[in-house]
Amino acid sequence: MINLLKMAFRDLGRNRRRTLFSALALGIGLALLLMMAGVLKWEIQNSLDQTIRLVSGNLQVRAASYSEDKTSLNWKDLVANPTEVASQVASLGPVQVATPRLYASGIVQSGDTSLGVRILGIDPPSSANAPFQNGIVAGEYLAANDASGMLIGKTLADKLGLSAGETTNLLVNASDGSVVQQIFTVRGIYATETPSYDERTVFLPLTKAQAITQAGDHASAIFVLLKDSQQTDAVVNALQSSQYKTLTFADMNPLLVSIEDYSNSVMILLYLIVLGLTATVIVNTLIMSVFERTREIGILAALGMPGGQIMAMFFAESCLLAFGGIALGLIIGVPLVSWIGSSGIPIPDLGVTTFMIGRRIHALLTVQDAITLSILALIVTLLAALYPALLASRMEPVEALHGAQ
Repeated sequence: MINLLKMAFRDLGRNRRRTLFSALALGIGLALLLMMAGVLKWEIQNSLDQTIRLVSGNLQVRAASYSEDKTSLNWKDLVANPTEVASQVASLGPVQVATPRLYASGIVQSGDTSLGVRILGIDPPSSANAPFQNGIVAGEYLAANDASGMLIGKTLADKLGLSAGETTNLLVNASDGSVVQQIFTVRGIYATETPSYDERTVFLPLTKAQAITQAGDHASAIFVLLKDSQQTDAVVNALQSSQYKTLTFADMNPLLVSIEDYSNSVMILLYLIVLGLTATVIVNTLIMSVFERTREIGILAALGMPGGQIMAMFFAESCLLAFGGIALGLIIGVPLVSWIGSSGIPIPDLGVTTFMIGRRIHALLTVQDAITLSILALIVTLLAALYPALLASRMEPVEALHGAQ
């Protein structure tokens, strides 16, 4: 075995430039895969986390007849006495926080510009609102009894040319189908680093939202965050009621859950495409090596070297190429993914509202992913060596010597 490795190393050294480019091709392919895996893992995880924190929570308790698509404000479609219901939900052990929220649609007008928004009535002191309270970039946070202040996102403020302390007109759809308008003061401007959310979400204190929408003491849902998402089914079972329905994160975000489920399959396909292209370079290198060494292969066969050992020699060359390429890939890929993970790559606002896409792309690479991709690269490289190795092992000594003349 040692002799085979020595011969393989010597043979690769005959054309160092070609060997280097072949290993570099594998290294760049592996580095690209590491980056793709890291970016996809981070984006999916970040989208899930942001959707839970900002939009849906782990669970929501709603009236049985409530339709989110219609943003219904009819009392029969809302949760009555939401503060009391939220307290009951919060008393369950796995629940971190439960708070009532009222959803309504409206339009913000500033000068000649108007934009449609989603209005959220929130209980300001609740810890569920930490992303907005901690994200204040101008002005101040809302007070529970603020009857004329609202909180808007930085993206919306920039588009409307509004600053903290300025006033703007807000038109709100009420429960009786009418449109109510009122001049509000921009009490504060928040940023969640999710432009699509910051552009379309306006916050009012729950009591003010209930008053302006004529919803009375009702809320659209009880927003629930859990200490451990693994306890979701247990909490759902504990909250079973004929009056209310409890929706899980999966119920509220079926598309996002489907994308998470299929992401691994999509990535495997991309892995095979990239490694397939890399394998083509490896195959080309080894086939050229076979034809350049036809006479040598004929002499080895004439001296009695079995076809299996000739195959093993080419597999040894393939292994050396693979290990060199994998080392280069890790040297290039790991620092690249670490840099993207820490600094991020800025992206333009894509205008996508279905997913919580941030302002920058980051990456998250695990040791398991790095090992898996390295093993996959090794396997693909060995498979790429199969045809050249068979080609060399099946050469007849006389024909090989004759063909080399």
